[in-house]
Amino acid sequence: MLLLLYPRQETMHFVLTRRAEWLGQHSGQIALPGGRREPGDADFFATALREAKEELGITLDAAEPLGRLTALYVPPSNFVVHPAVAYVPVRPEFRPNADEVAEVIEVALDDLLDPARHGTEAAPSVGLQGASLTIPCYRFGAHRVWGATAMVLSEFEVLLRNAMTRQGG
Repeated sequence: MLLLLYPRQETMHFVLTRRAEWLGQHSGQIALPGGRREPGDADFFATALREAKEELGITLDAAEPLGRLTALYVPPSNFVVHPAVAYVPVRPEFRPNADEVAEVIEVALDDLLDPARHGTEAAPSVGLQGASLTIPCYRFGAHRVWGATAMVLSEFEVLLRNAMTRQGG
């Protein structure tokens, strides 16, 4: 899973995708680019870059790794995601793979920090006898971001806010 930061119109952005409708359990959901690690991947950062290239048709030769976020278990797919954060100095030219991506969604970092765009919602949990969990949820335009993607964005938001507080901003 890759949280890719890049400048667009003098503002920092990141990219989300709406998954193609035929991709199984997570069809049609809003997600960060990413997927399963392959034997040739040196590490999870390499996986995130490879998957983003495949899904979005972008070049990431100039990608600068900024760090990793907390690995997260996703019960519905029985999968652990390993989010990586990277920066590219120029907005990528997106040529999404239609087999995987129905829509490319560019989000201004300011929108992630806008309290009016996020909250929580109840979601049924898997394996907890029908109990529900309260999970973070973001709204960017007509798109609702929830689940693992929202949890990753929530962690990133907290890290950004903490960094801004330390810098006095």
